Amino acid sequence: MEWQDGKVRCWWANPKNEKYIRYHDEEWGVPVHDDHRLFEMLVLESFQAGLTWECVLNKREDFRRAFDEFDLEKVCAYDEADLERLKEDPKIIRNRRKIQAAVTNAQVFRRIQEEFGSFSEYIWQWTEGEIVYENDRTCSELSDAVSKDLKKRGMKFVGTTIIYAYLQAIGVIYSHEEGCFLEHV
Repeated sequence: MEWQDGKVRCWWANPKNEKYIRYHDEEWGVPVHDDHRLFEMLVLESFQAGLTWECVLNKREDFRRAFDEFDLEKVCAYDEADLERLKEDPKIIRNRRKIQAAVTNAQVFRRIQEEFGSFSEYIWQWTEGEIVYENDRTCSELSDAVSKDLKKRGMKFVGTTIIYAYLQAIGVIYSHEEGCFLEHV
C-alpha cells in the first residue's frame, strides 16, 4: 500500500482515518504501565467484541466523556441511573451487557489493584515484565491464561481474543508486522 508520508504500516491501519494512523504510529504496541490508561484500554477493548477496533477508536472521545474520563472510582460507583444514561447515549456503543460489564470490570480492576499494588503489576507479571514479540495471531497461551484468570475474578467480555488484542494494545505483546516502519522499534 502506498502511504502519503512514505512509511509502510501494518495492513490493518486505515490510511483514510487519521485517528487510526495516529493510534497505529503512536500508541499500539507501546508498553503501558499507567493504571488509568490500562483501565481505559480494557474498557474500550471489551466494547470491541463483535465490532471493529476502528469503530471503537472513532468513538473514544465520546467514551471518555460518557465514562467520566475513565475515572475508576466513579465508574465503580455507577448505579442504575448511570447505566441507563449510558444506554441512551447515541455517541457510544449502547450495548447494555457491555455497559454493565464495564462497571463490573472496574470493580474487579480495583480489587486486582488492591491485591497486586497496581493493575500494571498484575498484567505485566504474566510475562515477568518482558515484551512478547509475535504477530499473525488472535490468541495465544498467554491470552488464554490471562482471560481465564480475569473471568475467574469476575470480569466479563474478556475472552482470549479480546485479551490478546488488549495485550497488543498495551505493549505486552508487540505485533507490528514485517515491513512496518515500527517492526523493529
